[in-house]
Amino acid sequence: MKRLLRLLVAVGLTAFVLYKSDPANVLHAAAGADLRWIGVAVALVLFDRTLMALRWIDLLSALTPGTRPPFPAVLRIFFVSSFVSNFVPGVAADMYRAYALARHDVHLAESTASVLMDRVLGVLSMVIVGACALPLARDVGLQQGMAWSLGVAFAACVAAATVVFSERAALAVVRLARAVPWAALHRIALALTEAVRRYANHHVELARVLVMSVLVQAIRVLQAWCLGEALGIELPLVVWFALVPVILLIMQIPVTINGLGTTQLAFDTLFVGRGVSAPHVFALSVLFLVLGVVGSLPGGVLYAIGPSAPAERTGTP
Repeated sequence: MKRLLRLLVAVGLTAFVLYKSDPANVLHAAAGADLRWIGVAVALVLFDRTLMALRWIDLLSALTPGTRPPFPAVLRIFFVSSFVSNFVPGVAADMYRAYALARHDVHLAESTASVLMDRVLGVLSMVIVGACALPLARDVGLQQGMAWSLGVAFAACVAAATVVFSERAALAVVRLARAVPWAALHRIALALTEAVRRYANHHVELARVLVMSVLVQAIRVLQAWCLGEALGIELPLVVWFALVPVILLIMQIPVTINGLGTTQLAFDTLFVGRGVSAPHVFALSVLFLVLGVVGSLPGGVLYAIGPSAPAERTGTP
């Protein structure tokens, strides 16, 4: 039922924005796209997916010594989960990644903690990129609303960091979980909190992952800019750096499948009215989603080939 509801929301939002943009004009805008710029965007997305895989691998340094799976197996898990994210909300793809890693004799709490930290640092990097660009893009409207969105995301990251680096905050989370009369939740909260707390001793790795995450977000902004160039959208680059991180944050909200619908609405809200026509903005939003699908295709090939390690077929923690 939830999957059907998400699908209906995605289709409904997409259809609404498409209707506003005039389908005929959208097709005309897409047909005139410069394939050379699209090619540059494809090259950039393949590069950023590689960086995203490396940053997660770096986070596996907090696993119990001797339990880290072989490098090829970890790469396979990452790229397959990236492919799976095209069909489910991002949270479900993260759960798949954590479970797949756990099948390689990694404790489920530790694999979940690595995915959670990867997500938190990714969100923080979006906030950093957007917050740095927003003051420079003086002609960007809705600055207060955008600043509010970035502020909420930053507050969530600070809360997560507090649990990692503060024993008192971690104990508060465990106590809060114990207030719920469900023994399984108590065990999960305790195990996950302990696993996340391990990152308090990995300052260098966290700093390195954050730098890679900021670079990933900058590359994603450049991807959108390249697609805009392909469609003839003329906006200063700094405006793209101010707007796209907010759109990326909206895409993280698990309302629809793969951000379909919410992405179109976000692009329409932030770009239309800035001298960009609605048909071109809709074409841009679709190309941006398609670009993400293209970047996940290596994972689709790996998924089709099947598991390469016996542990993935038979082993469970």
